Amino acid sequence: MYTLLSGLYKYMFQKDEYCILILGLDNAGKTTFLEQSKTRFNKNYKGMSLSKITTTVGLNIGTVDVGKARLMFWDLGGQEELQSLWDKYYAECHGVIYVIDSTDEERLSESKEAFGCKAPPLLLSSEKVVSSEALDGVPILVLANKQDVETCLSIPDIKTAFSDCTCKIGRRDCLTQACSALTGKGVREGIEWMVKCVVRNVHRPPRQRDIT
Repeated sequence: MYTLLSGLYKYMFQKDEYCILILGLDNAGKTTFLEQSKTRFNKNYKGMSLSKITTTVGLNIGTVDVGKARLMFWDLGGQEELQSLWDKYYAECHGVIYVIDSTDEERLSESKEAFGCKAPPLLLSSEKVVSSEALDGVPILVLANKQDVETCLSIPDIKTAFSDCTCKIGRRDCLTQACSALTGKGVREGIEWMVKCVVRNVHRPPRQRDIT
């Protein structure tokens, strides 16, 4: 009887929690994406004005519930001096959302470097997102953000620019998707894709949390 009641409690009052890192350069739109995600999936959430979002210094945290899954987002600052802190969160995360500003072609090589396509001489490539052993097998969603701007790079452009990362993807789920965090286009589709990936990834089991 206890086993039955325990199972019923877990089914009714617990969710599987998955930790998702939101990474990318400063001004890529990471925090705006997080706000749009919370607005679309949390019925009673009254989001902040998107025009008042400023550069993240440190960490923003947010949660989104999708079915039986709860996504705990860690939105990390993207300034160069803060990127060295990213790997401190790798071991605990279940997925990565990497946001690219597709209107800023001048910083595309910098974004590739932060992603791990190439590493500067003084920084070990193993610390980078796509090269890190701590993220081996973790699904990665690459968001080509700001697709609402007419002059933005297209998805084929982004894929071509990041093509030298392909060999480092390994056997993991990876998707490059168009997105506009400002208008919300592509936000729901990206989150739902991530949920499917983390749920089926048996190598990173979720944490169980009581529904609050």
